[in-house]
Amino acid sequence: MNAQTQRFLIDGPVGKIEVALDRPDGAPRGIALVAHPHPLFGGTMDNKVAVTLARTLVQLGYVTYRSNFRGVGQTEGEHDNGIGERDDLRAVIAHMRAQPGQSDAPLVLAGFSFGTVVLSHVAAALCEAGEEIERMVFVGTAASRWDVAPVPDNTLVIHGEIDDTVPLAAALEWARPQELPVVVIPGAEHFLHRKLHLLKRIVVDAWR
Repeated sequence: MNAQTQRFLIDGPVGKIEVALDRPDGAPRGIALVAHPHPLFGGTMDNKVAVTLARTLVQLGYVTYRSNFRGVGQTEGEHDNGIGERDDLRAVIAHMRAQPGQSDAPLVLAGFSFGTVVLSHVAAALCEAGEEIERMVFVGTAASRWDVAPVPDNTLVIHGEIDDTVPLAAALEWARPQELPVVVIPGAEHFLHRKLHLLKRIVVDAWR
């Protein structure tokens, strides 16, 4: 992401997991994990939407981690349709919690597309185990193709108006029974081409 980004490997359930870490200037307000889009369609932790989410969370004061899903970059294992990937993200969160000063830091989870699917189930398991999540940010929630679990009611849901990968209607249908507001970016497609500045603004405004 920048010259200060640290990249390293941690042990996961089926092998090594590649992780990127960025730190804010000054004392951190919490920790954050960003999950990337579908690996079989070129998704990596360096995807521009995932990077924009990470940069924004760093700017907001969070020690921010990204990790590659199975079979991407240096992460070992094979794509597991979002099931084994949940265990991998749990391993990354355990690593985050094990770092000095981060055992009880506020936790933010942010995902784009396929990343929202995996994170939704990770969040449900964390909540069931009694772990608090300060906030979640979902961009391009992949509700048209996957089983996206319900999320906490303060989740920030952002979607492109003309998303042809996950139609806006599918995101609204998923959000409706949860009474979750959906922030729509006018004229934006799935990858938010030329709209990333708006994504950043929406996230920053939500924290104000």
